[in-house]
Amino acid sequence: MSRKLFGTDGVRGRANTYPMTAEMALRLGAAAGRYFRRDGRNGHRVVIGKDTRLSGYMIENALTAGLTSTGMNVLLLGPVPTPAVGFLTRSMRADVGIMISASHNPACDNGIKFFGPDGFKLSDEAEAEIERIVAEEITPAQPENIGRAKRIDDGRGRYVEYAKTTFPTGQRLDGLKVVVDCANGAAYRAAPEVLWELGAEVIPVGVEPDGFNINDGVGSTHPEACARAVLAHGADLGISLDGDADRVAVIDELGRLADGDQIMALLAGRWAEEGRLKGGALVATVMSNLGLERFLEGRGLRLERTKVGDRYVVERMRGQGFNLGGEQSGHIVMTDYATTGDGLIAGLQFLAAMADSGQPASQLVAQFDPVPQMLKNVRFAAGADPLSADPVKAVIAEAERRLQGHGRVLIRKSGTEPLIRVMAEAEDEAVLRDVVDGIVAAVERAA
Repeated sequence: MSRKLFGTDGVRGRANTYPMTAEMALRLGAAAGRYFRRDGRNGHRVVIGKDTRLSGYMIENALTAGLTSTGMNVLLLGPVPTPAVGFLTRSMRADVGIMISASHNPACDNGIKFFGPDGFKLSDEAEAEIERIVAEEITPAQPENIGRAKRIDDGRGRYVEYAKTTFPTGQRLDGLKVVVDCANGAAYRAAPEVLWELGAEVIPVGVEPDGFNINDGVGSTHPEACARAVLAHGADLGISLDGDADRVAVIDELGRLADGDQIMALLAGRWAEEGRLKGGALVATVMSNLGLERFLEGRGLRLERTKVGDRYVVERMRGQGFNLGGEQSGHIVMTDYATTGDGLIAGLQFLAAMADSGQPASQLVAQFDPVPQMLKNVRFAAGADPLSADPVKAVIAEAERRLQGHGRVLIRKSGTEPLIRVMAEAEDEAVLRDVVDGIVAAVERAA
């Protein structure tokens, strides 16, 4: 079934513009309520969390109206990280969880992500069915069956307590100075609380949300803010989260960045040594660096690649019994601990490695030498399809011929924005630049 509303990570768009309107949020809520109440019984419940965007109020209220109109009881968590919604959906025995967030996007955007009763994001098939219901006449509940809504005051506290249990028993962070950049987003209170309660000296950055400044010059998409704070305060580590805290970037004491690939390499190596890495494999997407694949092969481990999107990483992990995966962008999925990417818990795992090994972050962030990689984004106009243009196809084919055996090319449309992502890897950086610039120029001409 084709899908128009749902992308690779729920429904997303510019706030107050289709599909991120109050009207559509109401219909999505009603459709989700109808989908999860197919058995006709009462007592169904849904938990709703959000990040700190101004438009979250509007969407939260519209979703609540739609859900209660079909008989769902709504539990409102307020600002909490996306992984907290996955955790609390399962913990509170809810039928569905919803996170209102556009993740790393600017404040003018927003999104709606759905979680099933098991705490995992909905399958493509479930999203397609909800989308089908949206397009139909949705039968409301009888007056006596309308749902209730109430605020849950301790949702963040429940997640904070759970996150601390994922840190090794008996270990503390005493003596460690940690910068945590919360991107003025959903984890602005939870992340500093967890680190402080585990004993760290915490330097918080990006913890003053005003509805408009989420991801604005801070967070994992702007790790330079965290790096500056690490150097200014002489910190041992920087943990930089994105707006909904499901991804992370790590900064060592020298101000150097470790992306998701390096973090996954560290965890995979440690877990394999401890006999904890299920299936002898790490699951990552086609975007992960070739150097990561070589690192794993050198340790007798495998890299299982999926298409881009943490949901596809999780599907592969669940389908084949793996427990570690993620994306180069910083989504680190550890199904022993969480149902989706969790930037804070990934940061705690990195801190545990520091505590266990006694090594500084600078010795842990460079697990492998990455193959030179270049990624450029090209924005295209609505209705355009640059990748179908013959000149673009010809340039891509020539690039693949040049890199055959010495690198690779990956061209794809973003699932969340009107962008063509042009990525290539090659041992020769001059060839790499030439190949990427050539493809970008061709796409721009067709965009």
